[in-house]
Amino acid sequence: MMGKSGCNSEGYLDDTKFSKPMPWIGIYIASASLICLISMSADLIKVKLSVDLNTPMPHRHDQLSKLTSSSLICTIMANSMPSLGVTQNNETMMNVVAMAILVITMIVNICIQFVTGVIYEFWVEHAVIMFLMLILLMIMTSSALSLPKMKHYLELRYKINEEALKESSKQKYQEFDSKVVDRLRDELMKFWMMAHTSSPQFLLGRSVSCTASGAFCVMSTLTLAEAMLRSYLMSWSVKFCSGECDYKWSIILILIVQVAAVGVGTIAPAFRWFVAVKYRCPNVRKRSCKRIFQVEGYWTDRLVVIRESPISFRIRNRQCRKLAHDVKLVWLCFCIKLQMWMVRLCKAAQYVSIFPMCWILGFCEYFKNWKSFGSSVSSLGSGTKQDLRRFILHLEGEEELVEVMMKDNWDATHHWVQQGEKKQPKLVIELLEKCSILQGFKGVGEFDCDKILPLDGLEVPYSWSLPLVTLASIIVALPNTKECLVKKLMSTLNEGLPYVKFIENNIDKDGKLIKLRKASEIVWLGADLYKKWLGVDLHKLSLENKSPKETLETLAEYSKTRFKKYKAKYHHLCVKLSPSSWPVKLLASNSMYRISKTILLLNHDIIRDHTSERVFDAMVMMISDILGACFTNLPHVISIKCLNSGIEEREDSIRQAVYILGKTKTIIEMLEKRAFPSVDFCRGTNIEDWRLMHKQNSFLPCCVPSLLEDNDAYKASSKSSELCLSIGD
Repeated sequence: MMGKSGCNSEGYLDDTKFSKPMPWIGIYIASASLICLISMSADLIKVKLSVDLNTPMPHRHDQLSKLTSSSLICTIMANSMPSLGVTQNNETMMNVVAMAILVITMIVNICIQFVTGVIYEFWVEHAVIMFLMLILLMIMTSSALSLPKMKHYLELRYKINEEALKESSKQKYQEFDSKVVDRLRDELMKFWMMAHTSSPQFLLGRSVSCTASGAFCVMSTLTLAEAMLRSYLMSWSVKFCSGECDYKWSIILILIVQVAAVGVGTIAPAFRWFVAVKYRCPNVRKRSCKRIFQVEGYWTDRLVVIRESPISFRIRNRQCRKLAHDVKLVWLCFCIKLQMWMVRLCKAAQYVSIFPMCWILGFCEYFKNWKSFGSSVSSLGSGTKQDLRRFILHLEGEEELVEVMMKDNWDATHHWVQQGEKKQPKLVIELLEKCSILQGFKGVGEFDCDKILPLDGLEVPYSWSLPLVTLASIIVALPNTKECLVKKLMSTLNEGLPYVKFIENNIDKDGKLIKLRKASEIVWLGADLYKKWLGVDLHKLSLENKSPKETLETLAEYSKTRFKKYKAKYHHLCVKLSPSSWPVKLLASNSMYRISKTILLLNHDIIRDHTSERVFDAMVMMISDILGACFTNLPHVISIKCLNSGIEEREDSIRQAVYILGKTKTIIEMLEKRAFPSVDFCRGTNIEDWRLMHKQNSFLPCCVPSLLEDNDAYKASSKSSELCLSIGD
């Protein structure tokens, strides 16, 4: 019998059930390893086997699973090296410290298991992998220490090139001898080259530290492979004990998953190692050995600055202060020497890797030439490649990589433009064929009439999207309209509104129109999914009313009632805020009231015949004009997407800008071809500027300036419609 204390009848602790959960713990370990296989992220892995100090591991699979757990950590560290570049500097060091705690804990536990006998086989392999683990940790620390200086240096180079590009562009684009799309593509190509080559991830990926980490990761995997081959094919060289492991059958699952994780995880570091060595091969014989092993300043600059700086905390006693300073000097001098040693070790690993790679590449080149012997020389392409060497941002010691990086990344923008062209908004393009470009998109000035008195005595501004979704809601409510036409219009707006949102988000940097954009999102959600406007059933209205006039009057009355209701509810907010910052339901109600009243006032001739076709056509024309006027800002917002972004996200921003250029290429070309010079592409970036131009009848011939003119032009344009906006900035 066992008492409440957990003791058996003899008074000893009953531990017969202690090992029962171990198979489930084994499943957990296998699951964690599977997650690691998929993500290769150090933040997600929690491996227990390497730090399990007292579980018996007698069999072959048990001992191998210990080794695979250690090798898996090496693989994770090598995979996480480039990801150090996407985090901020303080977060990078925190991640390295967290990794150091994990690695040191594992090494200490493995050593304990050597002493206790839990690990009794594969001693040499364990020692090799632990050594590689330490080396990888030191490489990671070395990279984290030098990365801020690298990023700072390339950021300065980027700004200098950006300013130079602006100056050259101002002169180049005065002639206007090329299309807007071609000019944008050329400028984006230069921006992409600068952003990509200065990207922290690419910077780390091509660095000697990341190259060496790939080589050491491969060595770790080969060590594991050697142990497994020796275990299964040379069974006479290893001896395993008999007994039972607490993990039972789950140990096989753990071993399979972790071996797969190590194999898959080694591919990316090995590929980075191969590519980096391939880049260096053509130039290795041109460099002296002294130059190859030279340690550039950016590797140690941060440590030198810390060494020369005073101690941050105050020590009152002079002798103690002097002692602390001397200790700091000695410690940092040691760290600097260690950092230089680590850099030379990485360069040595790269240097040793180059010579066998030269033989391999030479053989491949010979085979390629032999295979293509007698064939005609392939053409260089339809167009002349730009010389983009000056836009390749590189560090000291990377001069030989400029040509390779330009060759490998020259057509990246062409690729993303082509990918975007495959997904052009065809329905939007079809709708824009109807817009009145030569009349300055007159629908922009017609959807809201000044003769309609404001509900509250204050004029409320519009965003680009709010009148679009309001007009669409009215169309849904029109009686006797063909359902297929309404569905097609809604599908068209579903295609076009993401681009409108892209334009609004990049133009409204100050966030003055956030509430207006939010109001349009709420209205569109109801109209598109439920055929409702602020709870009003639009489909029911289309069935109840017999004419467009009744529908418009009903919507105007509903919106007026809701406006007064919401105004009374939010009166305390409305007094303090400007109209553009009112609650979203107030803004939506105001928009519906004014647009419904405007259509009733200005289209009374076509409303008299009690049919919806002409009203439908008139409102579709307004939507087309508003979209067309909005899309004249596409070159402007595509280009500013490249600017004012941090070094970590700059590459993704430019890639997205190039992709959107490809998707909207036909729209930009169509608007440029049909509108120039009748419509000023350089004028107002928001709909209120366009409305003001219509009131003043001020449509002057447009000038299309450089992609990169000063940002002040953009800021000033939002204040006055008489200022001409730069397309590019």
